[in-house]
Amino acid sequence: MMSPQNQNATAKDAVALLTADHAKVKTLFHEFKQCDASHEGLKHDLAQQICMELTIHATIEEEIFYPAVRAETGDEQQVDEALEEHASIKELVEHIRGMAVGDNELNSTVQKLRECVEHHVTEEEQEMFPKVRQSDADLVELCEQLQDRKEELEHDFGAQPVRGNNTAEAEGERSATGQAGS
Repeated sequence: MMSPQNQNATAKDAVALLTADHAKVKTLFHEFKQCDASHEGLKHDLAQQICMELTIHATIEEEIFYPAVRAETGDEQQVDEALEEHASIKELVEHIRGMAVGDNELNSTVQKLRECVEHHVTEEEQEMFPKVRQSDADLVELCEQLQDRKEELEHDFGAQPVRGNNTAEAEGERSATGQAGS
């Protein structure tokens, strides 16, 4: 049975943190899609930020969350599938990272990345996350570990928000430190 303290903390648990990351990247993909050809520099910057966000997210999942999922749910197949999807996403991320401003392949490659990420997120949110919530995992403690590692990685990457001139969300909303519940 959950204590009232844990019930109040559910907005700051591991699943909430990872779900907030998913929402943030979805917003970045949307902003990328809304940019027209006259904003090639912003599109390139958004693509690079998407890549950084996905790299940090995948790292914390692989280092901390997935081992906990394996330990608490025993679902090896689901974690293995998620890791395979991460490998495909990482290939596209590396390809995008190597692109220059104005690269003709940027739009199509970001679209492929978006499709892979959307598929992966759907599986996590509809299958993996509910199983973890039903397990005995300490999701609040796991959240603290994920957040600490995320902050280390953001520092290592020199995470800087992308500031766009043409989007209302750009000011204050888009930063590399997006924390769940804040």
